[in-house]
Amino acid sequence: MLIKSKLKFLSKPLVILSLLFVEAVNAQQYTLPSAGSRLIGERVQHKVQVGDYFHSVSKQYNIGLIALMASNPSVDPFLPLPGTKLDLPTVMLLPEVEHKGIVINLPELRLYYFPKNTNKVHVFPVGIGREGRETPQMKSVVKLKLKDPVWTPTQTTRAEYLDKHKMVLPRVVPAGKHNPLGNFALQLAYGKSNYLIHGTNSDFGIGMRVSAGCIRMNPDDIEWLYNNVKVNESVRIINRPIKFTLEPNGEHLLEVHSPLSSKTLNRDVDGSKVINSLKDNNRVDSNTVKETVLLHYGLPINVSI
Repeated sequence: MLIKSKLKFLSKPLVILSLLFVEAVNAQQYTLPSAGSRLIGERVQHKVQVGDYFHSVSKQYNIGLIALMASNPSVDPFLPLPGTKLDLPTVMLLPEVEHKGIVINLPELRLYYFPKNTNKVHVFPVGIGREGRETPQMKSVVKLKLKDPVWTPTQTTRAEYLDKHKMVLPRVVPAGKHNPLGNFALQLAYGKSNYLIHGTNSDFGIGMRVSAGCIRMNPDDIEWLYNNVKVNESVRIINRPIKFTLEPNGEHLLEVHSPLSSKTLNRDVDGSKVINSLKDNNRVDSNTVKETVLLHYGLPINVSI
């Protein structure tokens, strides 16, 4: 059943782009919304060209691969038909936390950076820890900024690498093209300071759950963040698959992402709890809420009656 056709999109202008005009959405800077609103970005569609596939489109627009798949659940990610219009995850609700420093919402696979004394927010796709090596929720700060970081794989990582690749990892991997940390890293003060926000030497994995617990970014994105963030700036990592808001124009918006674990599905994504939590919920379409919760579409949906 294609639930997508039943959902009400935002009452915002629709922009349709092809790869020839991708420059318009490559910037990740958004203006913070007016008071009472948490909605940023604009609704954008990409018209599939011959040779497109989801990985190439996600790279062109600098969006997460899983986010792109979630917003287009009925499209083959490897062989999308030319002419198909893909909904891009370029519109979103800001997380309901203090808007300062770095905020990472794990189910979104997104990093938000709120520079001090500005009305801007920068949003980037990130890779996070895979199952069994999950990225923890935390309140922390940037402890150190590292250029050309050296990688010292843990004993667990070395054992996993040996089991998977039948190769022995060196105890220390120097900076360079073979270093999976890339050229820049931010060391977090959490725990034993063994969690990083870092780059990558891989062409795959951004916007996915692939790391051993650290936050992975595209090389250009981490370089920008490294050059703009300051030591001791706050870092907040949260796990909130559901975001909802009552906008100043009266629209109830609901954005649902897949929970990190199937074990917590009913706890993390509960349609009844969402309905009860929505302000003025007698103006909310309960069926649309339930469909949105079921689909995990990853875009703000208007659930107003």
